[in-house]
Amino acid sequence: MVIPNEWADATFAAVTSSSVGKPRRVAGGITTSDVVLSAHLCGNAEVFPQILALHVPKGAAVADVTWGKGVFWQNVPPTAYKLLASDMKTGTDCRNLPYETGSIDAIVLDPPYMEGLFRKSTGHMAGGGSHAAFRENYSNGEATAEGGPKWHGAVTDLYFKAGREAHRVLRDEGVLIVKCQDEVSANRQCLTHVEIINEFVAYGFYCKDLFVVMRTNRPVVSRLIKQAHARKNHSYFLVFVKTAKKKYRAKPSSVRGTAVPPARTGPKQRAVRAAK
Repeated sequence: MVIPNEWADATFAAVTSSSVGKPRRVAGGITTSDVVLSAHLCGNAEVFPQILALHVPKGAAVADVTWGKGVFWQNVPPTAYKLLASDMKTGTDCRNLPYETGSIDAIVLDPPYMEGLFRKSTGHMAGGGSHAAFRENYSNGEATAEGGPKWHGAVTDLYFKAGREAHRVLRDEGVLIVKCQDEVSANRQCLTHVEIINEFVAYGFYCKDLFVVMRTNRPVVSRLIKQAHARKNHSYFLVFVKTAKKKYRAKPSSVRGTAVPPARTGPKQRAVRAAK
């Protein structure tokens, strides 16, 4: 479509006349596709450095409280951060950290997220035989104590207690990076990442970012008779910020682990409810 010159002149005159006496607002930045993405088809060691670069400033004190074999850090320069590595094998429980309150800039949390690793007998734990390496990386190999939560509840219980402890040791605006995966437990779909987000918001965290990591090979299921749920082949990195500002905080609802914004109670809202 060709625009007549007189139309273009009139439009230009209207724009310039309406902005007389006001500074013209110009958007900055560049056009690029070189940005950090939220979904990745690769390993954790490829995604983790991008998360750090986006959310954790260089030189920060970072406590990886579930260190394991340090897989996340394989592609991170050793001098980029003040790394404090610990796990159950070093004698440090992520639910009871040896750090002063408000002393840490960032925390990395990747506890066992399979309910099969929480059993009252080591003989019934997942990760036996050819899968022993998985148990070695994601469990201390010990049976679950009597009287505690079972199955998927044992998984979330560990995350929730570790999250409260992370909130204690993080400074205001400190960053918590959490690795997790959804699961099917007792034939019930459990959206672990949603449960963690809701619970941590109630502690005073703001969920700032989410990354999806998809495995590069296809999972194998043994003894399949009839499939009822899609097989999980992705996991999450959740990025939380310990909020110093009240605007991010949400009050816990009456339902455990969920947080909802309070209802508005101004005169206009009361009048609308009274009319119903």
